[in-house]
Amino acid sequence: VKMRSLAPGIKLITSFSRDSWYRFFILLLTFVFYTTYHLSRKPISIIKSQLHRNCSNVIHPADLNITDNDTWCDWAPFDQNNYQNLFGVLDNCFLVAYAIGMFFSGIFGERLPLRYYLSSGMILSGIFTALFGLGFYWQIHSLWYYCLVQALNGLVQTTGWPAVVACVGNWFGKGKRGFIMGIWNSHTSVGNILGSLIAGVYVSSAWGLSFIVPGIIIAAAGVICFLFLVESKQEQKGNKNKDCELVHRGDGGGSHRSHHKYHPVIFAHRVVFILQGVVEFSLCLLFAKLVSYTFLYWLPLYIANVAHFDPKKAGDLSTLFDVGGIVGGILAGLISDYSGGRATTCCAMLIIAAPMINNLFFFVCISSSALFGPAGMLLWCGALVNGPYALITTAVSADLGTHECLRGNSRALSTVTAIIDGTGSIGAAVGPLLAGLISPTGWNNVFYMLIAADVLACLLLSRLVYKEVRGWCGYTTRLRG
Repeated sequence: VKMRSLAPGIKLITSFSRDSWYRFFILLLTFVFYTTYHLSRKPISIIKSQLHRNCSNVIHPADLNITDNDTWCDWAPFDQNNYQNLFGVLDNCFLVAYAIGMFFSGIFGERLPLRYYLSSGMILSGIFTALFGLGFYWQIHSLWYYCLVQALNGLVQTTGWPAVVACVGNWFGKGKRGFIMGIWNSHTSVGNILGSLIAGVYVSSAWGLSFIVPGIIIAAAGVICFLFLVESKQEQKGNKNKDCELVHRGDGGGSHRSHHKYHPVIFAHRVVFILQGVVEFSLCLLFAKLVSYTFLYWLPLYIANVAHFDPKKAGDLSTLFDVGGIVGGILAGLISDYSGGRATTCCAMLIIAAPMINNLFFFVCISSSALFGPAGMLLWCGALVNGPYALITTAVSADLGTHECLRGNSRALSTVTAIIDGTGSIGAAVGPLLAGLISPTGWNNVFYMLIAADVLACLLLSRLVYKEVRGWCGYTTRLRG
């Protein structure tokens, strides 16, 4: 009897091992989880141009008694002349809390089960995101309310990044880490794009829903995280170690126990990290995130003000910056994997980014009537600005967090990631604040600030670039990654 062959699809499925399917599942889950984190952060940048508009061009209801023709449609307290400063304060309440909380988040992430830590953070973030939007329906006009909600949201959002990077680092080896994490890190840009599109749907009719809907989405993802996340291979294999005892299985099917006591990362290990370039990468990330987060929070308002687009159209156009960020992150990972030069890849992209930022200002100002010029510049800038940012926060953090000096302490990846991203988050807080302070003097000065930050980020990597170039020339032994 002639045996029938399996269907091609079944052959493909069965050709992968159980571990491979778990890796794919974890990569997909963590991608979705952090997408929702950024999805819930983005609405604030979209609704700014709705909270403060040029009301003289808006048709008002006939029965409405108007005392000020220029601000009647604005949302107090953002109807004042210093509205840009108030927006800067609002951004910083989130970002400063995020930067401070990030340094402690990794410590908690080491000591708590990542599944509980991540799911609770997502649910709380959903609550605080929705509370901001409920201010629309509750007719809240107090700046302190919105600042408090933003600050609390910033704190709980620090649960995300160290936890998801630790999960991915636990499941994937170092060989193609730059490429894998370059693709995986596109969740940042995908989240920004989805957040912009969702917020844009409601921004002109009921801007509260621009926050409530993303809040519901991230909270629902938190429930999924609690039900399905497997944080490491040991957990998947059923190695339950209540006393922090790790069970290592031999190749022959038998097993032996290694009484390796888990210890959190201590200061001595962090001193070793300094020799591995953590300081340079952390400070470079500070200025790279300054540029990236200024675009994240202020680009839609800039497009609306300068190109005179409505809030939805400005928000939709700004998503091209994040589309470019997806391509940039993947390219940075591929190039750094092939060359072995993480620092050189970042530095090269930052050098090219500086003139592109200047060109973006020029094209939006001069060519606002034609979308092709600004759209192309947004794509280029997104790729070149977010490429180094993505590489440092993913592959570089994972490389350093699983360095041999940790002596097998893989959970320390959570703390290492928090240290690097926490430093970068200082820049993320400073950038939007400076934009709020500088923008009243002219948008050109904001772009000069961004170019200066980009150049500083590049210069901070000069020692590591020199070291990598010498390695390529054969002067020293080159360590890939």
